[in-house]
Amino acid sequence: MATYIPQHLENVDAQSWPALVSVTEPGRIVNFRTRQAERRFAVACDKAGIALGGESPDVEVVQEELFVRLAESGWLGLAESYMAGEWTATDLTGTLTKLLGADFQPQGRRSGTSVRSASRGDGHELPADLVQLCSVDGVSMFGGLFASGVPTTVRTSTKSFVSGAGRGSEPATHFVDVTTLSAPIGVERADFDAAQQRAAESLLDAALVDQGADVLEFPSSGGTIALLASARGATVDVLTADPDHQIAVEEFITLNGATDYVHPYTLKAPFPTREEWRGRYDCIISTEKLEYLGKQGAISYLKSLDRMLTIGGFIGLQTVVATDSFGPTSRQALSVLRSYVWPALRFSTITGLHTLVDKESGLRIIAEKHFGDHYLESLRIQRELFESHLREAAAAGYDPVFRRMWIYHFALLEALFRLGHLEAVQLTLTTRNRSGRR
Repeated sequence: MATYIPQHLENVDAQSWPALVSVTEPGRIVNFRTRQAERRFAVACDKAGIALGGESPDVEVVQEELFVRLAESGWLGLAESYMAGEWTATDLTGTLTKLLGADFQPQGRRSGTSVRSASRGDGHELPADLVQLCSVDGVSMFGGLFASGVPTTVRTSTKSFVSGAGRGSEPATHFVDVTTLSAPIGVERADFDAAQQRAAESLLDAALVDQGADVLEFPSSGGTIALLASARGATVDVLTADPDHQIAVEEFITLNGATDYVHPYTLKAPFPTREEWRGRYDCIISTEKLEYLGKQGAISYLKSLDRMLTIGGFIGLQTVVATDSFGPTSRQALSVLRSYVWPALRFSTITGLHTLVDKESGLRIIAEKHFGDHYLESLRIQRELFESHLREAAAAGYDPVFRRMWIYHFALLEALFRLGHLEAVQLTLTTRNRSGRR
């Protein structure tokens, strides 16, 4: 079908945002689908308690192209329409939460392909200037643990997915210490820096990082975790496949006087081969990487961690997982992140992670710490920080479309956490055949 560029998108960079500037031209079939999409959207908003009209609407439709995009692309079209400024919401997170909660299914005909990625899935990290706009310390964008959360721990018998489990010397089950943190109380933006420090310390504790330990952080989370590990008396190697990120980490480590203890390196590929990197480590730290790699990438990543961990060593791994309530609507809603930010985005369940680790590596998960409510507050603060830095984002070269996309990205993840469709967890892994330190 023919496309055209609406007047309100004439100033959008067509090379950077091709899907946004090209809208299907009206016609008999297009108009019919558009009217259907408009009706479904109105019904979903009514069901969800979202006001579309009146003196104080929750959602204001600025351009009718919203409904064309809904008919064409479903949830991706809804996001792209927001990026194009075709609709606004007084509370974007609340609106997305209500639409997801009402199981809104626009039934678009395409789900999207990768158009432009802030992180390309080839080992490159988010740009340092973008991370700075969303963080307190200027280098970290991982979820934090706030002080007011109360932990409850239960030792749970967990099924083993190792081949031959239940026969011979391989037990059918093993014990996992499952800790759940209660929701934080009275969280403010000023608490976020300490919360990220607390999350980093928790990961270091999970990996038993102490005096004299050889530690690997792979990939780098910006320098904060490596710096805290060095403060415990550990020697830290930091691996990244992004040369620009290595430079940023080196600057951070130099400014904090830890160059004798923290050593950043750039890899030639996202996952180091045995020939490129022969280091073996007592402790490995991984922060929010596994979910962006896809299944095959996650397998390659786990095998790399397995190879680089000493027998009896420990891994502290922080990641976001899907819960049992995560379904097709949640998956469709995330299509915008796969299209524009993380092409291989895939949230496994916690059982799926146990299965993956048992079947694809010589590792085993022995502890879980769940902190979804804390992660939700982290996302809210990161979104608010970015919104407060919109002028700086513009000065850094992020155009209005990108800025709206980045706000939408935070709001969407917030909505999925609010509904309990996503959960954040810190895992402790060790070698299955281990001896020594624990």
